[in-house]
Amino acid sequence: MPERRRRFDSDFKLEALRLADDPDRSDASIERDLGLFGGAIKDWRKQLRNHGSDAFPGSGHQTPLEEENRQLRRELDVAREERDILKKAIAIFSKKSKPSSSS
Repeated sequence: MPERRRRFDSDFKLEALRLADDPDRSDASIERDLGLFGGAIKDWRKQLRNHGSDAFPGSGHQTPLEEENRQLRRELDVAREERDILKKAIAIFSKKSKPSSSS
């Protein structure tokens, strides 16, 4: 049976990185002690370096850039829906009414 992937919150990751700053301990020994996968400290250090305070947003949370992207996509979807409705309305109102036949 495959092992279930564990998730760690930002506080845990930051504390692990603080422990890794100790020059007397290697990243591998900290990973073993904390039950982490090999290379976790290196990956987390890279994320922190690249994203700063936005690193480790957590499950269900997004970085500000990702949140802005999600919001802009939603606004675009709404604008497209409104455009399509207006196109249909124009088509309906621009049809010439058929002359009624009088007898």
